[in-house]
Amino acid sequence: MLLFVGLGNPGARYARNRHNIGFMAVDEIARRHNAGPWRRRFQSEVAEAVVGGERLLLMKPQTYMNESGRAVGEAQRFFKVALADIVVFHDELDLAPAKLRIKTGGGIAGHNGLRSISAHVGNDYRRVRLGIGHPGDKALVHSYVLNDFAKAEEPWVEDLTGAVAEFATLLARGEDASFQNKVHLAMDARGWGDVKRPGERAGG
Repeated sequence: MLLFVGLGNPGARYARNRHNIGFMAVDEIARRHNAGPWRRRFQSEVAEAVVGGERLLLMKPQTYMNESGRAVGEAQRFFKVALADIVVFHDELDLAPAKLRIKTGGGIAGHNGLRSISAHVGNDYRRVRLGIGHPGDKALVHSYVLNDFAKAEEPWVEDLTGAVAEFATLLARGEDASFQNKVHLAMDARGWGDVKRPGERAGG
């Protein structure tokens, strides 16, 4: 069993927030790979799927972002999942919008969801970093991540989560570099090579 964990906050008011792009990615994986029905378990909404011949538990913790680790830890202990078999999808301020990077372990860059998971299960899990860009001022970060994606951002969000789902088979097989490369090429092909933040001028 692998755990594919999307990070976000539960409830309709947060559903389209930038902070919830991890939920959006996992939702799209569930849709494209014919996952079973969503149900409540491990303080999360969970669905099971078989991707690339691997059994996955797709998770959307319902604990709110800052307590995500409680849910992940509960599922990890139940299934005795190795850290290398936990993949966390999360928003990343330090990546340009529409970009994706994957890494194992490392710093948490102030992300409270990652901080909570690392505190509960350890640090050496895999992270799919979904770039949302930075508002440019640290004081603006809180409102930026807890606001909805702008209308102009929605097409690249849809394409990015779609590419994540399309190539999730590679992630399930542990082919992380190939997964990152395929998503990058797909986004370039759709014209998202140089996306600006809302309100940012070209070259800004």
